[in-house]
Amino acid sequence: MKGSAPSAAPRAELRRVVTGFGFFALAFGSMIGVGWVTAVGSWLQQAGPLGAALAFLIGGALMLCIGLCYAEATPMLPVSGGEVAYSYAAFGTGHAFVIGWCLAFGYIAISGFEAISVGKVLGFLLPDLDQTALYEVGGSPVSFSHLGLAGIFTVAITVLQYRGVAGTERAQRWMVVAFSIICLVFIVVGIGTGQLENARPFLGSSISTVGWSGGLLVVLVTVPFWFVGFDTIPQAAEEAAGSVKPRRLAVLIVASIAAATAFYALIVATVALVGPWTSIVDSDLPAATAFTAAFGSPLLARLVLVAALLGLFTSWNGFFLAGSRVLFALGRGNIISPWFGETHPRFGTPHRAVVVTGALTLFAPLMGRDALLPFVNAGSFLIAIAFMGVALSVCRLRRSAPGLARPFKMAGGDTFPILAAVGAGALLAAMIIPGSPAALAWPQEIAILGVTGLLATLFWFRARRLRTTIIESQRAFLILEQYAPASKPGLFQSRPIPYQS
Repeated sequence: MKGSAPSAAPRAELRRVVTGFGFFALAFGSMIGVGWVTAVGSWLQQAGPLGAALAFLIGGALMLCIGLCYAEATPMLPVSGGEVAYSYAAFGTGHAFVIGWCLAFGYIAISGFEAISVGKVLGFLLPDLDQTALYEVGGSPVSFSHLGLAGIFTVAITVLQYRGVAGTERAQRWMVVAFSIICLVFIVVGIGTGQLENARPFLGSSISTVGWSGGLLVVLVTVPFWFVGFDTIPQAAEEAAGSVKPRRLAVLIVASIAAATAFYALIVATVALVGPWTSIVDSDLPAATAFTAAFGSPLLARLVLVAALLGLFTSWNGFFLAGSRVLFALGRGNIISPWFGETHPRFGTPHRAVVVTGALTLFAPLMGRDALLPFVNAGSFLIAIAFMGVALSVCRLRRSAPGLARPFKMAGGDTFPILAAVGAGALLAAMIIPGSPAALAWPQEIAILGVTGLLATLFWFRARRLRTTIIESQRAFLILEQYAPASKPGLFQSRPIPYQS
């Protein structure tokens, strides 16, 4: 029986039109992104081909443990906002706010990074674009053409998402299909014609200042950043079409992580094999440079750039959607201003959250690429916190809400949730322990985390009056809908919560 909606706080509804392949396209497209085009050189330099591939395989296994937690939680609570709902059901409003704050910051930071990257990638494809710098931020030039391109595409994505998730999903499907075909071409060509000798030194210790094991760790701790995106599925779970059964969402989460792991490992192998990787690691676009040097083929190099551009848009599209849904879920639950929790009467989208996400993304390119990188790194740290939060929420809900239906449940008891929490904790530790080769940079990145924490504290106390405008049973219905418990959720209860069926 569904909970009854409180008359003072009607629950805004989203359109339910996303298909199964649409969910996979959102997740996989968000994970592959554009960063591999520029970052593969640093992966090779830090850990060598074998070390970098191992880092992604190990990281993929860790992400799979975390993904299994999502696979259990998503069909259990298929509502918008994903992690916000899980944390709320398990621990209450405060935890939901912290997780939502971390996610919103991380998603919007990545969206801003994509807005900056579009000018750079198009600049390589269209070298005649005006590159005259208007000003510099921290030594990073900001040109009119880059600002213009970032603005045009940010507005385009905002309009697309404002007008409905059906159009967003359709665009994502076609872009992911095109991306996959192009990548298959240059991966097959690269591995089929490459030579093993080109991949030496396999572990990169000859040029890495921290040794191959330290280099592997440096790459490994960035994995949450490269793999984040499978969590777009729980963000949009409430928008699933009727033909998409809850258990299928779990399968799609696992499948998208496996596909991304294979993609990243193959990219490392391809670039290392087509030419001596030590000669291309310092170039702006190592993947494109490798194919140009190996085959003298500008066409293959341009195919890499076209794939990068498609990956940029699929990633941007997915993270934009995820960020707006987190803001929407927090607003609909009156954890932040309910203004964010409204849906468009015609399009059925969280239009206000979409517009705010677009405005914040539009601001990012003004800061310059190098100035934004610390925000992305800090955002990765905050997303890792959310990963840990989901693992702990799954453990908690197994005890506090054993009667809640679980279309997919991990085998092995709490083994995978504990591994996921420990793994996320280890990644967090590697980013904050002084002297770690993966430590966040001082003062910029540590300062960003400090300011983010301070703003979250101020925002939490300033919004206290908003949270008291409804009683907790109303909030539970707004966040969890028919999955709302008969009693108050979270708050560390010592006995199971009697969930309604």
